[in-house]
Amino acid sequence: MTAPHPDFHVVLPAAGIGSRMRADRPKQYLQVSGRSILEHTLNCFLGHPGLRSLVVCLAQDDPFWPHLGCADDPRIQRVDGGRERADSVLNGLHYLLGNGARLDDWVLVHDAARPNLARSDLDHLLEELADDPVGGLLAVPVRDTLKRMGADGRVSETVDRTPIWQAYTPQMFRLGMLRDSLAAALAAGVPITDEASALEWAGLSARLIEGRADNLKVTRPEDLDWLRQLWGGMS
Repeated sequence: MTAPHPDFHVVLPAAGIGSRMRADRPKQYLQVSGRSILEHTLNCFLGHPGLRSLVVCLAQDDPFWPHLGCADDPRIQRVDGGRERADSVLNGLHYLLGNGARLDDWVLVHDAARPNLARSDLDHLLEELADDPVGGLLAVPVRDTLKRMGADGRVSETVDRTPIWQAYTPQMFRLGMLRDSLAAALAAGVPITDEASALEWAGLSARLIEGRADNLKVTRPEDLDWLRQLWGGMS
């Protein structure tokens, strides 16, 4: 019998501009199959029975959000994002704590531009980490041969890929633990690239949960083309 999923909160940092897309708007607002990437991402969570609250962290002067059909959805709370991803996530965590969430609640942080999260991956993450003392993240073992480049632009060595994984999202941690780790790392000026790196800096080890490789983060124009082909939308 499958174990019940734990209840959870979601924080979506979406204050970035996505400059590598070379588009006229932040990448989360680009259209695929008639909806923005951000709307597709939100829908990965909105129908889940374990969802307790969902917070999207946006730039203060974001002109695109009010025009989305989901902008007035009462299940979605908007908060101001910060200068960096970690600042936005921390703002979202503070909002949750100020609105009834508890320190030991689970919170999932997910990339706003990662709209192809499979429900099976989400459920697997929740099931595997339900009783974990730290938490963890979806990830995929590196498949390709890795090369280290020297100062001259040539290959200096082939890197052993066996222990190397690509970090994906969602990343799932206890709210208080993540809040404390992010706040301390930011105060110390530590570069934080994802939530797990904040936990690592605090001396905690996140668990890797293998997920699907098609949980793609849209970063470049070719990623958007791939999604349009996958979903059959040419918007």
